[in-house]
Parts: sequence; structure tokens; C-alpha cells
Amino acid sequence: MRVVSLACSNTEIVHALGCAPMLVGVDDHSDWPEEVVGPLPRLGPDLHIDVAAVAALEPDLVLATLTVPGHEKVVEGLQATGLRFIAPEPVSLEDVYRDVRDIGALLAVPERAEALVAGMRAELDAPEPPADAPRILVQWWPKPVITPGRRSWATDVLHAAGARGVLEDEDVKSRPMSDEEVAERAPDAVVLSWCGVHPSKYRPDVVLRNRAWADQRFVREARVHCVGEPFLGRPGPRLVEGVRALRSVVASLD
Repeated sequence: MRVVSLACSNTEIVHALGCAPMLVGVDDHSDWPEEVVGPLPRLGPDLHIDVAAVAALEPDLVLATLTVPGHEKVVEGLQATGLRFIAPEPVSLEDVYRDVRDIGALLAVPERAEALVAGMRAELDAPEPPADAPRILVQWWPKPVITPGRRSWATDVLHAAGARGVLEDEDVKSRPMSDEEVAERAPDAVVLSWCGVHPSKYRPDVVLRNRAWADQRFVREARVHCVGEPFLGRPGPRLVEGVRALRSVVASLD
């Protein structure tokens, strides 16, 4: 089977299912595993996929996504070509497990998918944390601050780590927050997971020098941590590494 992946999470799911040899092309942002994606044709960044180049690869299946705002236009382009595709839109860990199973079924490896889900559940499934659990602000973006809400797998991952999200009471995927609102919510810690930025370029100092937050405990005690977007922002197998990193953050708050 010839498979094109247009999202990092899909690429990593295909690899985890042992089906990387099926990949014939990926989006520009798919960067792991390097030995898998390095030699493959690149089809553009997430919002500017070259649909004609996708079709030229003659894939049997295209794995798109609707987790990226604006990707609907890519999906419309795929529909116009008549290519066979799916476009998952997970908003919870249960959705991520569903998508792993769906992709496994389409790649004719349902048993591997069940095993992968079982391994993820062993790390990620946990009781809901108590109401007084540490409250963590995950930054998808620094200016304005964008953080996940209830309809985000990241909130479920925070729960698995024994923490709560600052916007988990809001029925949104994510939204911007003003500096003043962040101060009002007074998170116990901030976790940088900037989308589209290499973790080596994350800037905790941007948080620590913000005058609007100077009296916040997360600034006074330098409770600003970095957990790469590959481990929190991609709804796939590497969320396991994300929850492990978040557990270390939570443990540091004791």
C-alpha cells in the first residue's frame, strides 16, 4: 500500500504500527523518525500542501488532519482529486486511541493498533486528579498566550500527569489569553510547548521577564518548564513521553 501522511501525528502513528515502508510522501513538518522521513518527498507545510504533488505520488491512502486550523482547505483539495483519505480531528485521548485503531485497520494491521493503544493506555489512563491538583498553563504560543481548553487531548494528558489545565473548564480546543487573565488564573507552573518551534529555541525568559506576571509564584520560583511540541501537540504515540515529562513537572511542585 502507498500512503501519504500530511501530519506529524499520522506519520508517527504509521511508524509505531510498523508500517513506515508504506509511506511515499509526508508534509514538511514531519520530522521523526529522521531515518524514515528524511528520504521521503516533501509535500508542503500543513496549510500549504501541494495537492497536485500528493496526487502525483498515486497514493492508495492519504492521512490528512483537521487538528490544524485552516487544514479544511487541504481536505477540500483532496476531495476534489477523488483520492481516498481520512482527516482525523481528535479532541481527547479516547479520540487519539480511536484514530490509531482506524489507521491500523486501514493499513491492515488491526492487531498492532490494539497493542499500541494498550501500551499508550498503560501510561496515559489515570483517575481524574483532585480539584486542588496543580494547575498548569500549557503554552501553544507565547504572544498572545494560547493554551488548550477542555476539548484538547493535552488537557487529558495533564490529568494523566496529576495536574489540571487552566482552561479545562471551558468547552474550547484552545484560545488566546491576555496577560491579565493569566495573572488572574495564577497557574502553579507554565509549560512551554510552542507549536512549529524547535524545542531548542523555546524561551523561558520570555515568561520570566513579563512585568504583568512579576508577582506570580511561577515567575518568582522560576516554575517555567519546556516540553517539546512533539510530545504534547501531536495526538499520537509520543504523548506517552509528554506525560512522563509533565509528571516530572508536577513532582517538582511538591
